[in-house]
Amino acid sequence: MTEETNPFKNAQRQLDIAADILKLEPGIHIALREPMRIFEVHPPIKMDDGEVKVFRGFRVQYNDARGPCKGGIRFHPDETVDTVKALAAWMTWKCACVNIPLGGGKGGIICNPKLMSLRELERLSRAYIDQCARVIGPTRDIPAPDVYTTPQIMAWMMDEYEKIRMEHQPGVITGKPIPVGGSEGRGDATAMGAVYTIREAAKVLNIKLKDAKVAVQGFGNAGSFIASILHDKMGCRIVALSDSKGAIYKAEGLDPKKVLNYKETSNTVTTMEDVRTISNEELLELDVDVLCPSALENQITGRNAGRIKAKLVAEVANGPTTPDADPILYKNGIYLIPDFLCNAGGVTVSYFEQVQNAYNYYWEESEIYEKLDKIMTKAFGDVHTTARKHDVDNRVGAYLIAVSRVAEAMKLRGWV
Repeated sequence: MTEETNPFKNAQRQLDIAADILKLEPGIHIALREPMRIFEVHPPIKMDDGEVKVFRGFRVQYNDARGPCKGGIRFHPDETVDTVKALAAWMTWKCACVNIPLGGGKGGIICNPKLMSLRELERLSRAYIDQCARVIGPTRDIPAPDVYTTPQIMAWMMDEYEKIRMEHQPGVITGKPIPVGGSEGRGDATAMGAVYTIREAAKVLNIKLKDAKVAVQGFGNAGSFIASILHDKMGCRIVALSDSKGAIYKAEGLDPKKVLNYKETSNTVTTMEDVRTISNEELLELDVDVLCPSALENQITGRNAGRIKAKLVAEVANGPTTPDADPILYKNGIYLIPDFLCNAGGVTVSYFEQVQNAYNYYWEESEIYEKLDKIMTKAFGDVHTTARKHDVDNRVGAYLIAVSRVAEAMKLRGWV
């Protein structure tokens, strides 16, 4: 991992820019550059063949000045503590940006879930909670699903925590299946929140979303949902989609549901007929109205930012754009919706799930979407206005809002 691609170094550089504009007190700035707590665990798991493997996992609690830490758990073979630290930092800014009363956290386990059976995944999920149970809880730190984790994995984790505590505590985990305390609207919440911000940005840019050309990089949970919602509800023309093996392009437009059905049987989109196969890099540089990076970090960098042609870049993924790319996009007039605003729908509906768990009273899907729309629309307006006021790009605008809110909470608590 280089200095340029280290996500935590990138997160720190982004914070430093905002701190300089805000003239943030040095003590607060220093405190916000590092997580408050980092836990490392090594759960031993008996595999199906009888072998015992010891896995390495993390839980980072970045800042809880505004409320309990909140953030997903990732199962990924290339997981690193720096990635988890960066994601915990971005979650801190994300919650503050949309003004929900939570702090930021993140977790991860180095593993390849694609090579594990369901029984092995269940053992690993429960063992992780066994080792983290002392430091998580509904009023401390609330995990949720992320890359390669699912509602079923969240159900196992919640169940293990409740066994340890010997009481029902559904609010310890969000993103659960609905029968065990999950929320309506949680499955597509990240994408739905992103669509609300895209809708608002399209108004600013005078882009008519009906028949607008859209390219979506990444076809996991968030990517498949954003493609489907933009296609079905907004009338967009999805001209390109991709997965980890490559991308496909069709000028007349793709039907995301058909592509998803094909991928579920073929394990990739790249072998579909009647499409042109291109690389993920080529997808990013297509001449489209809206580009949605929905995969992993460090996709738009200083090396390719000058070739991005989209009018609007909506960061559905976390950290897809490196700090050296931001000024290039801004100079070239490309409007960017930063990740911790664009994809905040997931944590916002997770917050709704916590509230419903606490009250033991659950809302209908329409009410969830109505509340989410209100929060995302207000947050977008705040970021757009702040960025224009300070003559900076939207990422810096979002940081100015988020960092000032966290700093205020720290000062009011007397931490600095």
